[in-house]
Amino acid sequence: MTDKELAIGRLAMRVEDGKWVAYYARTEGMKDALLLGSISMSLLRNMDRRDAFKSLMVDCVADMLEDVTGQRPDWDEEKIAPEHERSGNA
Repeated sequence: MTDKELAIGRLAMRVEDGKWVAYYARTEGMKDALLLGSISMSLLRNMDRRDAFKSLMVDCVADMLEDVTGQRPDWDEEKIAPEHERSGNA
């Protein structure tokens, strides 16, 4: 990240109660995370569907951030959540 870039949040994907749940969360943790959407795990029988849901959530977060900042975000590589933030099979 350069000095002109700022991490203002992230997409957090978690498994909760049989659903794959997407949140927009601050970089520091899940406190006050914004629920974006969820889908039943039973509907994600193949990777194409899983990828489509994740892509939709990424696009939604990018739209939100672009509306606020005027710039579409560049995404870092996917990271595994720290143990203290994990839920279900996240």
